[in-house]
Amino acid sequence: MRDHNEQVHTTMNEPQLMSQNRVKPIKRETFSNQIAANLRRAIISGEIESGSQITESDLAARFGVSRGPLREAMGQIAAEGLIETIPYTGTRVLKLSPEDVREIYSLRTSLETLAFREVWERRDEAFVRELEIRHKALLETLALDDHVASSEAEVRFHSLVYETCGHKLLLESWRRIAGRMQLYLAEHQRAHGRKAPIEDAHERYLQLAVGNSLALMLEEIDAHMQRGFRQMEQYLSFAD
Repeated sequence: MRDHNEQVHTTMNEPQLMSQNRVKPIKRETFSNQIAANLRRAIISGEIESGSQITESDLAARFGVSRGPLREAMGQIAAEGLIETIPYTGTRVLKLSPEDVREIYSLRTSLETLAFREVWERRDEAFVRELEIRHKALLETLALDDHVASSEAEVRFHSLVYETCGHKLLLESWRRIAGRMQLYLAEHQRAHGRKAPIEDAHERYLQLAVGNSLALMLEEIDAHMQRGFRQMEQYLSFAD
């Protein structure tokens, strides 16, 4: 495997070597995407409290940006369902309710069940390897003490089946709720007094996802979604 940190030394007398090792331009994020990432992090981490009202002027001052790219970023975060604008009222950060939790559980269970039915015969060594890589990345967030990093890694772990199943509308549906899913996961961790999932939370899920029994995998999806559901529901009810 190539070492990307290896430096290539060239001189004016080495035009061919220089040409061969010319570094391709790095694709940069747009400014509005960077603002959206900062805003998303502030919401997921609880730095901007759920249910709180936000304004363009306050956010522009907070992030030190102009309103043009900020407005684009807010549109992106709104599409993810993390903020909502109510006519004559203003824009507020999403506040999860017990009903929201029930809907997330039921919708995600249905989506993931369909995704695994679609992907089952399509799984290959690349799928297995990538799922293991994403699981390892999730475990590495356990030491970070960071709601955002761990919830983002967990969403990415679960995203693979949607990305691989070959069902475009299903992937689109998952992406529409992924932001709210990440917010839910961060809230779920807070409800359990931690900032990351427990170490073995996804072990059985991983084993069955690369195993031979679709029936057992579908049973695990339902069980995986139900674990901690009542505690989360009670936590949100108490928070209200």
